[in-house]
Amino acid sequence: MKVVSYNVNGIRAAIKKGLIEWLKKENPDVFCIQESKAQPEQVDMEPFTALGYHNYWHSAKKPGYSGVVTFSKKEPTEIIAGIGMDKYDSEGRVLLTEIEGVNILNIYFPSGSSGDERHDFKMEFLADLRPFVNKLISQNKKIIVVGDYNIVRLDIDIHNPKGSKKRSGFKPEERAWLNQWFNTDFIDTFRHFEPDTEHVYSWWTYRMGAKAKNKGWRIDYISCTKNIKKSLASSKHHTDVVFSDHCPIETVFNL
Repeated sequence: MKVVSYNVNGIRAAIKKGLIEWLKKENPDVFCIQESKAQPEQVDMEPFTALGYHNYWHSAKKPGYSGVVTFSKKEPTEIIAGIGMDKYDSEGRVLLTEIEGVNILNIYFPSGSSGDERHDFKMEFLADLRPFVNKLISQNKKIIVVGDYNIVRLDIDIHNPKGSKKRSGFKPEERAWLNQWFNTDFIDTFRHFEPDTEHVYSWWTYRMGAKAKNKGWRIDYISCTKNIKKSLASSKHHTDVVFSDHCPIETVFNL
């Protein structure tokens, strides 16, 4: 199972930049996007259908905002949109699809970069997400959690750790949450294969030529529960893909 996750920063814009052609070339079994910024009726699904994908949406109520979409070659046996809390679900942030016995959670974690209020909202989301995930873990589910986590895990995951300590995405309280996530129930699939590799990022600001200078942050992850650790085959970042301010990330599982 080849799983790809990508914050496209608007699916319609990404399609115009060549997303369909790239997807045809890479041919993942599961393709999860964040920040779709669209309702399903606003996007022509025929090109995706022609590639063999079923599509499942959880869009925000606010037009042109947030939203996640999961594309899968196999039809899911279960689909759950949201975690049952309207303040998050109205923003289209979480979509669960069970595919071939694996629960794939496609999540667009809130960004707190617009101010203290949204950072607080982000911390509330992190706290409220855990019981939803813990319930799946308690049932011994096989779980893959993909998406834009909007949190840097390690100092080597950001180009300027010393100068970023007060910025949302790199604050101690959210990094503590993410490290607990990986220290208890989940595996950072990229770091499983590349524990010490530096200068590998998944997001670059559009300002100041950051992408060309590779001044980025690693805030997108594919994590999995330890009960499928033995199935991990490979993991990579498609840093050459520029349809968004993020790049696609990929993990292959031999399930």
